[in-house]
Amino acid sequence: MTNPEFPPRGLYVITDSGLLPGDRLYQAVEEALLGGAEIVQYRNKESAPSQRLHEASRLQEICSRFGKPLIINDDVALAASCGAAGVHLGQSDGSVSEARNGLGERAIIGVTCHGRLDLAQRAAKEGASYLAFGRFFASHTKPNAIPADLSVIAAAKQSTGLPTVAIGGINLDNAPQVLQAGADFLAVIHGVFGQNDTQRRCEQFSTLFHS
Repeated sequence: MTNPEFPPRGLYVITDSGLLPGDRLYQAVEEALLGGAEIVQYRNKESAPSQRLHEASRLQEICSRFGKPLIINDDVALAASCGAAGVHLGQSDGSVSEARNGLGERAIIGVTCHGRLDLAQRAAKEGASYLAFGRFFASHTKPNAIPADLSVIAAAKQSTGLPTVAIGGINLDNAPQVLQAGADFLAVIHGVFGQNDTQRRCEQFSTLFHS
């Protein structure tokens, strides 16, 4: 199990098989890391298991080279097989304790909490590493997701003390207000991988954490 240091805050990029076909996936992730991305999540719900393992293993090699964690979306077995740093769980993807048993005590385990403080508190009690909230804005990836209020970020941090990830329609224009609300990480898909210059876009997002 590869366990690079969990960063305190920063840009959290999530891959999209529609935006990143073929070898573009590896090129774009490397560009994102060069631009300052702190965490990469591999998200692919369409491809066959063998293809997903191949892609995740390649991404793990790239992330290891940069010393950054690779998180696998929803699939504990895949995370274990490719040696990823951890897994991100939706509310229907099994428990934190099950993931911890499969991946080890040092694994990074994130949990989607939508806009609900009670889900965040439960995930924290189960041993989650971080809590993800959203969507906060109109989302390309999940346009029908229930909107969340930015106030849940500060409430969750105060209640649990865990790092918070904001997701859902985040771009360079609205990112400052999300950071002001207390988010430790900005999770971005289309705002990075749907743009022409991935590295430059990541540099611009990364700058926001130091301004």
